[in-house]
Amino acid sequence: MSDVNEREIKKLPTLRGKTVVNLFFEDSTRTRISFELAAKRLSADVINFAAKGSSVSKGESLKDTAQTLEAMGADAIVLRHSSSGSAHRLAHSGWVRSAVINAGDGSHEHPTQALLDAMTIREALVDEPIGADLSGKKVLIVGDISHSRVARSNLILLKELGATVAICGPATLVPVSLSPTGGIFYSLDEAIEEFGPDAVLMLRIQSERMEASFFPTEREYARIWGMNAQRLARLQDSSILLHPGPMNRGLEIDAASADSTKSRILEQVENGVAIRMAVLFQLLSGEKGGAE
Repeated sequence: MSDVNEREIKKLPTLRGKTVVNLFFEDSTRTRISFELAAKRLSADVINFAAKGSSVSKGESLKDTAQTLEAMGADAIVLRHSSSGSAHRLAHSGWVRSAVINAGDGSHEHPTQALLDAMTIREALVDEPIGADLSGKKVLIVGDISHSRVARSNLILLKELGATVAICGPATLVPVSLSPTGGIFYSLDEAIEEFGPDAVLMLRIQSERMEASFFPTEREYARIWGMNAQRLARLQDSSILLHPGPMNRGLEIDAASADSTKSRILEQVENGVAIRMAVLFQLLSGEKGGAE
C-alpha cells in the first residue's frame, strides 16, 4: 500500500498554481476520480470536462476543445477518448503546449493502469529493495485481450520489468499475434495448472462484446473463464488476484474471489492515486509538453 494515503496531512503544495483538466470523452469513475484526487493532493486546480452535454456533442473537435481549454489556462490535459492514438496525436501534433496524459485511448493503451498494476504486484510479491524488477514472476491476464487497453499496456510494461506473461480467454478474443512470453491458453483451468501464475489479472467483460457474440452466453463465459472460489483455491498460497474495475461479479469474477485474502483490488485503487500523483509531478514540475 502506498504511504500517500497514510500521511496525516495528505495534501502537498507541489503543484500549487497549476491547472489540470480531466478531458473525458468516455464514461469513467475510478480513473477520473483517481486523477482528480491525485491533482488535488498536489494542490493543483482541477477542472472536470465531460463530453456529454458539452460543445463536443454539438460537433466540436478534439483539437478545438483542447485548444479552448489550454487558452483558459490548462497546464495538463488528462485525456480519455474512444479513438486509439488520440492522446499521442494531441501530444505531438503541435495543437497544444500543455502536458498530455493518456487515461485510456480506445482499445490501444492505458499506461497509468499498467503502472499501478505493476506497483501492486511488486508490493505483494517482491521483498527486495525498491528498484528490483519482476524477474521470475508469472502474470496471467484473463479475458477480452483483443479489445483491452489494460491488457496491451500491461503486456508491454510487465515484459520490460522482466515478468513472464501469459494470456487466457475465448479464442475469439485472444489474438495469437501478441505472442506473450508465457503462452496462450483457452481455458482458465489449464492456465492455472500449466502456467502456475503468481498474479492473475481478470479483465472486465464489456456488454458490447456480449452483443457481438464473441462467446455463447454469460453463463458459458463464467464457467470456462471466470474466477471462482474453486479456481482460486488451486492458485499458489502466495498468488494474488487483480481486476482493473469495475467488476461484473458473477461473470468474470465471483464475490468470494473478489473479497478473498488473495484479492489486491482495493490496493490497486489506492496505488492508482500514488501513481497518478507521480505522473503529474513528473510532467508539471519541469517543462511542459509530452505525453505519458
